[in-house]
Amino acid sequence: MALTVRERRLPQLHISLDVPSCAFRHPNPPPVAAPASTSASRADCEFRLSDFERVAVLGRGNGGTVYKVAHRRTSALYALKVLHRGDPGAASEVDALRRADSSPHVVRCHSVLPAAGAGAGASGDVALLLELVDGGSLDAVVARRGAFPELALAEVAAQALAGLAHLHARRIVHRDVKPANLLVSAAGEVKIADFGIAKVLSRAGDHCAAYEGTAAYMSPERFDTERHGHADPCAADVWSLGVTILELLMGRYPLLPAGQKPSWAALMCAICFGELPSLPDGAASPELRAFVAKDYTKRASVAQLLAHPFVAGRDVAASKDALRWLVAGA
Repeated sequence: MALTVRERRLPQLHISLDVPSCAFRHPNPPPVAAPASTSASRADCEFRLSDFERVAVLGRGNGGTVYKVAHRRTSALYALKVLHRGDPGAASEVDALRRADSSPHVVRCHSVLPAAGAGAGASGDVALLLELVDGGSLDAVVARRGAFPELALAEVAAQALAGLAHLHARRIVHRDVKPANLLVSAAGEVKIADFGIAKVLSRAGDHCAAYEGTAAYMSPERFDTERHGHADPCAADVWSLGVTILELLMGRYPLLPAGQKPSWAALMCAICFGELPSLPDGAASPELRAFVAKDYTKRASVAQLLAHPFVAGRDVAASKDALRWLVAGA
């Protein structure tokens, strides 16, 4: 149900306006006890599409369709993303995933498989064999469980920031951080997923196209480059994570009034000119309020946020337990 905007004045067409619950997500997380995908990465030639049996559709997005699949011989479970034929972002997604390999906070790509002519009925010509994250997306968790407690939020923030630090150190900007693209395991591990519009920066000072991604999570400079200029692309990922944390805290999209349908104009006004949503007394600690403070001109870096008291001062064991409890109940 996600909306795609094709504004005549804009050069980029990959813009989704919709806010949570309508976004790309895993609607039916597989059972916790199911066999997990193997942790060892294999060479592409060691897998073929014919080795896998489709179990279910996990999600459909602008970039492709994601299936839950089982290896016919070992019964190991994976996520298989079949990219749409001719998608201009396919090569970038593959490149970003290969560069991002080895972080526990980024969904692992086990193999890149040719889809055409494999007898699988695929609609694209490339398929990504990905790690299956058994708890689904944070979008799905909040839809079932409602607002997150601070302990769980601190763990989500810490792990997502660790993932972004790993990506940014490799000059990868995600550009579509949101609850639907943050997956969580039953063990309480948060992983960044869906690199469909990610970009690998070739040199310092590189800019990214402003009008790509999910509008509800875009930063002010991506909406209005004339007013805000071309900021560091990594700072846009920080903004998106901040909106995500607020959404999990409130149990709904935070920058529009409850029940208001998103539109390009409404989102632009809220993001570029609106104030931080008012939180009732007692709804958030001073540390959390400071962590999500909305100030475009003083946006913190990933490194600064990792050292922030809300993250660095958390009780790690208690925070992870709180996150596990949410996932188990979802």
